[in-house]
Amino acid sequence: MTPANHQAQAPSQAQPSHAPELRAAARHLGRRRFLTVTGAAAALAFSVNLPAAGTASAAELDAAQLTEDPFTLGVASGDPQSDSVLLWTRLAPAPYQADSGLPAKRVDVGWELALDERFRRVVRRGKATAHPEFHHTVHVEVGHLAPGHVYYYRFRVGRWVSPAGRTRTAPPRHSRVSDLTFGVVSCQKYDEGYYTAYKHLAQEDVDVVFHLGDYLYEYAVDDAAGQRAYPAGTLPSLFKRETVTLEDYRLRYALYKSDPDLRAAHAAHPFVVTWDDHETENNYADETPENSVPPEEFLIRRAAAYRAYWENMPLRRPQLPDGADLKLYRRLHWGRLAQFDVLDTRQYRSNQAYGDGWQFPGPESEDPSRTLTGDAQERWLINGWHRSNALWNVVPQQVTFSQRYNMTTTPSKVSMDSWDGYPASRERVLAGAQAAGVENLMVLTGDVHVSYGFDIKRDFSDPDSRTVGTEIVTTSVTSGRDGAEKPSNWDTLMTANPHLKFFNGRRGYATVSLGRKSARADFKTVPHVTTQGAPLTTAGSFVTEVGEQGLKPA
Repeated sequence: MTPANHQAQAPSQAQPSHAPELRAAARHLGRRRFLTVTGAAAALAFSVNLPAAGTASAAELDAAQLTEDPFTLGVASGDPQSDSVLLWTRLAPAPYQADSGLPAKRVDVGWELALDERFRRVVRRGKATAHPEFHHTVHVEVGHLAPGHVYYYRFRVGRWVSPAGRTRTAPPRHSRVSDLTFGVVSCQKYDEGYYTAYKHLAQEDVDVVFHLGDYLYEYAVDDAAGQRAYPAGTLPSLFKRETVTLEDYRLRYALYKSDPDLRAAHAAHPFVVTWDDHETENNYADETPENSVPPEEFLIRRAAAYRAYWENMPLRRPQLPDGADLKLYRRLHWGRLAQFDVLDTRQYRSNQAYGDGWQFPGPESEDPSRTLTGDAQERWLINGWHRSNALWNVVPQQVTFSQRYNMTTTPSKVSMDSWDGYPASRERVLAGAQAAGVENLMVLTGDVHVSYGFDIKRDFSDPDSRTVGTEIVTTSVTSGRDGAEKPSNWDTLMTANPHLKFFNGRRGYATVSLGRKSARADFKTVPHVTTQGAPLTTAGSFVTEVGEQGLKPA
């Protein structure tokens, strides 16, 4: 299956660069001032003029002039609350063009929310403005809704009507909810395979989906889309470069969202999203880039990446970026059954120790001042646990939380990009959970392109230490290509980590069902992604009981 044959002018393949005004602003402001929110926002404003609050900064487009379908990138919803839903779409008649096929004019977009998929019982309707400054994306927060309800939604521009989406509100905040089922996904490199996992996930009966990062990858994509092996010339050459500028990131989201299976999953379920590194740049840490570029220039890139992320994700207004910063960590509730503390382990972290990669731990990585979350987010997480009345406290985040040795002898190397590279940070979090009386802790993880099921030990150096929670690591949707059921290091990791209860290297996703007595995790995989049509298999199923944490085969 290939995407629609979008026509686009093929630009030069030269590496893109930031506008001269941004470079000049960064030099003028200096590094320290640029690293402040004000400085970054001022620099970004040279290239992106934001619409002033409450005003229309551009002329209005007559929707009757739209001769092509503007809803090529589908619809989405996100961050369900008990009384409101967030609806998203982006107008893009020509998504593979920098301007998406629209003039720099604002567009009025109608929306409807109904109790039925035929829209015979519409409960809310209204209009929103798609601003050119936000690349004609629309974020609609619909409030005053009944809790615990399923709703259907759609958008309308001129004679064009979007596909319908299905979303839901969360149960009342303090209600006694009996169950919840959610999906967990991550890592969907477009050119390493088809989104077959999303096709299956769209058919799942889940209440919400958590996306744990690497929604897109910054690397160049060739005209045949790599492993998808489209006919030569299918994709325009503008994708054949790494994303650096705001235009680059916006175009890359268009490429990813052009996939019909990804659009189907978004339309079927509300998503709760958080990023990892590739939405900006591989393994960056706070203001430190992977490669040796001036910090102020990297902050321009980060500002562009964060802005494009907000534009293209179903996020609410509190997540609107401010220059090179975006407060992505946030808290959601599902009655008194579950509290979700969504983390951001990229924006605030200390730089990776020992040059990153797999290294032996030592004084640098074990420095107690090192942090993966930043001090403010760490306090927010632990304080939230102290106030929680939820049965399950779930932490959707990015990188492997549990100790993971890659050698059967000690000392063993560990990943400096994961929580193993920040052991003091992990200890503070575990101590905070213990002090708050958290008894049913579950950590959700992506990043590593394999499925893991871990018991979280209070002291990983002692195999007999108390199990204080479980970690469900979802495999990638496509990243890593087809993978293998038993990767080459399967025996080593299973032997070296007795708290590792499951390990599978195929592509897919996980589903988790929370109940009042136990939780069940199902690791679901497909045998291949480099060709289409793969069936879905449940590769492993485990339960963990309330008050007695630890994964056991279901």
